[in-house]
Amino acid sequence: MTSTVEAEETPPETNSFQVDLRGLVDLLSHHLYSSPRVYVRELLQNAVDAVTARRAFDPDARIRIRLSAEGGRVSIEDSGIGLTSDEVHTLLATIGRSSKRGGEHGLESARREFLGQFGIGLLACFVVAREIRVVTRSARTPEAAPVEWLAHDDGSYTVRALPDEARPEPGTTVWLEPRPGAAEWLEPRRVEELARDFGSLLPYDIVFADGFGAERPVTDRPAVWDREHSSPTARRVALAGHCAQLFGFTPLDTIDLDLPVAGVRGVAYVLPEPTSPAHRAGHRAYLKGMLLTDRADNLLPEWAFFVRAVVDTDTLRPTASRENLYDDETLAAVRDALGGAVRGWLTELAAGDPRRLAAFLDVHHLGVKSLARHDPELFGLMLPWLPFETSDGQVGLEEFAAAHGRIHFTRTVEEFRQIAPIAAAHGLGVVNAGYTYDADLLALLPTVRPGVTVTELDAGAVTDRLDPVPTEAELALTSFLATARTRLDPHDCDVAIRAFQPVSVPALYLDDRQARHERDRSTARENADSLWTDILGSLRGSAPRARLVLNHNNPLIRRIAALPDPELTGTAIESLYGQALLMAQRPLRPADTTLLNRAFLGLLEWATHSGAANTARKEDEK
Repeated sequence: MTSTVEAEETPPETNSFQVDLRGLVDLLSHHLYSSPRVYVRELLQNAVDAVTARRAFDPDARIRIRLSAEGGRVSIEDSGIGLTSDEVHTLLATIGRSSKRGGEHGLESARREFLGQFGIGLLACFVVAREIRVVTRSARTPEAAPVEWLAHDDGSYTVRALPDEARPEPGTTVWLEPRPGAAEWLEPRRVEELARDFGSLLPYDIVFADGFGAERPVTDRPAVWDREHSSPTARRVALAGHCAQLFGFTPLDTIDLDLPVAGVRGVAYVLPEPTSPAHRAGHRAYLKGMLLTDRADNLLPEWAFFVRAVVDTDTLRPTASRENLYDDETLAAVRDALGGAVRGWLTELAAGDPRRLAAFLDVHHLGVKSLARHDPELFGLMLPWLPFETSDGQVGLEEFAAAHGRIHFTRTVEEFRQIAPIAAAHGLGVVNAGYTYDADLLALLPTVRPGVTVTELDAGAVTDRLDPVPTEAELALTSFLATARTRLDPHDCDVAIRAFQPVSVPALYLDDRQARHERDRSTARENADSLWTDILGSLRGSAPRARLVLNHNNPLIRRIAALPDPELTGTAIESLYGQALLMAQRPLRPADTTLLNRAFLGLLEWATHSGAANTARKEDEK
C-alpha cells in the first residue's frame, strides 16, 4: 500500500510596489505633462486647497498665499490647514495619497472645493527641482511643533520637528531647489508670468515677490465678464481688451456664456477673420479659477469654429494631467448648451440687429451654414442673409427663390462657371453648390420654403431653355449634324444645335451625374483586365449621355457647318468637343487625349496644305 503525503501550502508573501522616483519623474515630464511649466500650477493648487480646507475648519482664519522667486529658488507660503508629523509621513511621502481623500482629516466636507483630484501634488515639482523642502504646522493641532519634510529626487526624504519659532502660525511653506538644466523655469520673470497665467482667477488673493521688496498681485478678480461696467459700450471695450491680451485679436463681437446649472461662466469672442471649418479651435478653460488648458478643442461644437471661448467651471472633470477636459456625458451636455448660447446670439442678431448680422456673415457665413444644416429653424431665420453664388450673382436664397420658382444647382464650381453666363442669359436659375455645405442647405430649402423646387442641373434642362434653331436652318444642317454625331458617338456624346448667348461661346459640353458615372465606368473598363472588362460591360445601363450643344449664333459654327469636306468637318467637331471638355474641366480619358491630339494635328495638316496650295496658286498667277 502506497501512502501519499500532501505538502503543506505556503501562505503568500505580501509585498509593496517599489517606486523608482526618478523614473516616475521622467514619466511625468515626458508623458503626462506637456511642459515643466505645470509645477507652478501644482504649487498654487496645493496652496489654494490648503487654505480652502483651513477656511472650512476655521471660517474666521486670515487667508494668505505668497509666491516668491529669488536667489535661484522658488517658494510659496500659505496660511492653510497645515500638516502634523504623522500626516507628513502618510501624505507627502506616499505616492497617490492626498490630504483631500479621507474623512479622518476632517476635509471630506470641503471635497468639492478642491482643485486637486489625483493626489500627485508636490511630486510634480520634481520635474524642475532636485530638492523640495516643506515646513508646515497644523491648524487642527496648533500645540504640535512645526515639521520639516526634506525630499530629494533620488527618492530619499527626512522628517524632523522644528522649534516653534520656525513657524509660529499654522500653514505651510514650500521651497524648491532647481535641478541641473531647469534653472530657467525658476527665474522670477518666468515664475510670475506662469503664476498669472494659471492663477489669475483663483478665489483667494495671491501675491508674488521677486526678492526686491515689492509684492504684486497675481489674481485679478472678478473675471472681466463678471465685472460691473459703466455702460454696455464700456463692457465691450473691456472684453475686447481682454480678448486682445489672451488671443491676440480684437473680436468682431462677444457672446456671453452663462450656464448656472452646469457651473459654467465665460465669454466667446468672434474671430474678425474667416477660418477653416477643419481648424480645431483652442478654447481657454479654468477649473475653479485655475487655468486647466488654453487648447480645449472639445468645449464647443465643431461648427462653432468662428469663436474662441474662455470659461470657468466647477463641474467639468479634468484629465489625469489636469491639462484638458475629460470628454464625458457632462461635457457633452455643456457643449450642447454652449452651442445653444451661440445659436441664440445669432437669432437675436437676425431679429434685432441686421447690420451686425450682415457684418458677421460677411466673414463667417460658413460657420452659420454648417450650423443651419442641422437646424431648419435657424436656416429659415438666416435665409435672407446667407450668401450663395448664383446665376443672378451673389444673392440670398430667399431672393433667388422668389425670382425662380424652380432652382437648379451644380455640384462643382467648374460646372457652374461654365454654365452660369448661359443660364443668366436665358433666365435659368442655377446655384453653385460646389462650396462647403451649400448642397446640404439646398436640399433642406423646400422644407423651410414650401413651393420651391430644387433639382440638380442636367443636360436636358439646359438644352430645353436654349432657343431652338428655325426648322429650315436645322434641315439644312442635317448632313453636318450627322457627321458630328458619328464622330462623337464612340465617346458617348450626343450632339444638338441651339441658338444661345453669349455668341462668343461656340459649343457647350453638358452632362449630369448619371452621365458622369457612365463616363467613369467606360474609363475603368478601358483600363481593366478581361475579367473586369466583362463585369463593367455588363453594368452598362440606359443612362443619359453627355451632350455637345453647338451654338448656331456663333460665326465659327456656321463656317464649320458650311465646309464641303466631311473629313475636315469631323476634325473640326472633334476640336470643338475637346475644347468644351477643357472648358468644363472634365478629366480627360485616354480616348479624349487621343482625339485632341488627332484633331490638333489634323487642323495643322489642313492649314499647312491649304497655305501651300494658296502660295503655289499665287506663284502660277505671276
